[in-house]
Amino acid sequence: MEILKVSHLSKTYGSGEAKVEALKDVSFSLEKGEFAAVVGESGSGKSTLLNCIGGLDTPTSGSVWMDGRDLFAMSENKRTVFRRQNIGFVFQSFQLVEELNVEQNIIFPLLLDYQKPDPKRVDEILEVLGLKERRHHLPGQLSGGQQQRVAIGRALIMRPALVLADEPTGNLDSKNSQDVMDLLMKASRHYQQTILMITHNEALTANVDRVLRVRDGVLKDLGGVRA
Repeated sequence: MEILKVSHLSKTYGSGEAKVEALKDVSFSLEKGEFAAVVGESGSGKSTLLNCIGGLDTPTSGSVWMDGRDLFAMSENKRTVFRRQNIGFVFQSFQLVEELNVEQNIIFPLLLDYQKPDPKRVDEILEVLGLKERRHHLPGQLSGGQQQRVAIGRALIMRPALVLADEPTGNLDSKNSQDVMDLLMKASRHYQQTILMITHNEALTANVDRVLRVRDGVLKDLGGVRA
C-alpha cells in the first residue's frame, strides 16, 4: 500500500544570480511500513525535501500525495490539521515541553486535537520505548537518549501515516544514536510504521529498507536490504 508519493518536486529560492535550486525534479514513493533514509551532505537539499514532504515548506512545483491526499491542493488551514493528524515529527533538538512529564509530552498531540488518550496505547508505547519507569519524569530529569525516545513516542501516538525524522541522532553520542535507531526500527516493524529519516551519518543506514541520496538537489535511489 503506497503511503507517500512525491512527484516531480522542485524547490527554488531567490532569482537571477541569487537563484538556488534546492530540489530538482524529485520523484519517489514509500509503501506502508517502509523505513527509508535520505543521506546527503549539508546543503544538499535533504532538509528542504523533508520540509516539503511535511508541509512545512511549499515546493515551487510538483506534488506530495500522502495516504491518497494531495498535500498542496489543501488550504493552509486544512493542511495544518492534516499534518497534525497524519505526520509525526522527530527533531534533532527533541522539542519537548519542559513543564510536562514524559507521559504528558507523549500524549500532547492528542490533546491538541481534542482526542482522549487510550491508556492501553500509551502504556504500550512507553513499554516499547523503555520509558515506563520514567513516565512521571520531566525532560530535565532525562538523558538525551531518553528525551529522544519521548519524542519518538510523541510522533507515534497519533498513529500517523508517516513519521519524518530530521537528524534524530544529531545531538546524541554513538551508543544513544544506535539505541534511537534500534527504537525507530522497532517502531517500523512493531507498528508497520512508515518512516523517512534524513541523516548525514551513513553508518546509521545499514539496516533500513531503502537509502536515498540527495546531491545538489537531485535524488537517487540507492536501494537497500529489502529492495
